[in-house]
Amino acid sequence: MTTVDPRPGAAGRPAVSPIDPAAAVGAPGGVVGAPGGVVGAPGGVVGAPGGRSRFAAFVALTKPRIIELLLVTTVPTMIFAAGGLPRLGLVAATLLGGTMAAASANTLNCYLDRDIDVVMHRTGRRPLVTGEVTPRQALVFGLALGVAAIAVLAGLVNLLAAALALAAILFYVVVYTMVLKRRTPQNIVWGGAAGCMPVLIGWAAVTGRLSWAAVVLFGVIFLWTPPHYWPLSLKFRDDYSRAGVPMLPVVAPAAEVSRKIVVYAWGTLACSLLLVPFGGAGPVYAGCALGLGGWLVAEAHLLLRRARAGVRRLAPMRLFRLSITYLTVLFLAVAIDPFIRF
Repeated sequence: MTTVDPRPGAAGRPAVSPIDPAAAVGAPGGVVGAPGGVVGAPGGVVGAPGGRSRFAAFVALTKPRIIELLLVTTVPTMIFAAGGLPRLGLVAATLLGGTMAAASANTLNCYLDRDIDVVMHRTGRRPLVTGEVTPRQALVFGLALGVAAIAVLAGLVNLLAAALALAAILFYVVVYTMVLKRRTPQNIVWGGAAGCMPVLIGWAAVTGRLSWAAVVLFGVIFLWTPPHYWPLSLKFRDDYSRAGVPMLPVVAPAAEVSRKIVVYAWGTLACSLLLVPFGGAGPVYAGCALGLGGWLVAEAHLLLRRARAGVRRLAPMRLFRLSITYLTVLFLAVAIDPFIRF
């Protein structure tokens, strides 16, 4: 397991340690080094204004673009589990609870990661960095969202869906953010399990239980996460290195990262096809899964070829964007499947 030297100032990094969440969470003075400002008040970070309304700043804490991608998988899963259109009220309640659960996890992630966000260009405009929201406000907001999410799912959906949402929040915040992210390059592999939970929540919302089909859909997203996130990490390798976060591209050469991306891309393709024998998906879905998976694998191999050839501009974001298209279209096929089986 790869670890990063947590000593202040090690390897030229800022004096605040990016390894220990308590360096930011417990310190009454906050984080030193916020762009555009200095920290001094116990209330949190004082920095450059972000130019957003207060409402927009709180929304930004929830990482809405990530939530959109999670919801793309929830509704198709519910349709597939129901074998048609589920009750609209159930879909609405599940989406509301799921959105608040994801928003809670993302907000608490921002709260815990604010010490490394201040030294990464990619995260330099997050509300806790700019000072638009104080750490205390973010903590209260994140916890309130989590409580509301569990209450909505337990009251309007079912207890299994609520329990799965609680597990997702705890896994993302505690296991990924607090334990894995700063300690091992396998962080995104195992931490990505939190992003797979919406399909289980959606399935449980419709059926009140889990099945092998739900496990297959979980596996698709689990195996898809490294080919989705490691290209982004390649693009922002210097950011992660500066923050002391041992993402795989920080501790391994691009060729090794690309080789592992290829392995996971093939795994994603193979797992997606398991929905036919284990979920009863029809030939239209099977054709889509095969074609989309082949596209993902081909693009992963192209990245590996460029990395092995020592190409200076790897263009990893091409695979990153393709991975989003892959997941969106694959789950569209999941949603359509119950209506076109023959």
